[in-house]
Amino acid sequence: MSSKPKLNTKEAAAYLGVKPNTLEVWRCKHRGPKYAKLGSRIVYDPDDLDDYFAARSISTRDTDLDRAGARK
Repeated sequence: MSSKPKLNTKEAAAYLGVKPNTLEVWRCKHRGPKYAKLGSRIVYDPDDLDDYFAARSISTRDTDLDRAGARK
């Protein structure tokens, strides 16, 4: 975990561009980004949110070509 301030559900939802209810539903279904439960508080580490987002990135032919240096 990073030393960055932790985010509550509303802040984490804004960070990811989803509604807070979406994070709540994902938690109930054991999906979504990692989170910690501190007493009754739910908090998210920004690094975990970045990892979750990056893991869902989809490459296209154009982005694959850009990475290979074939297209600039």
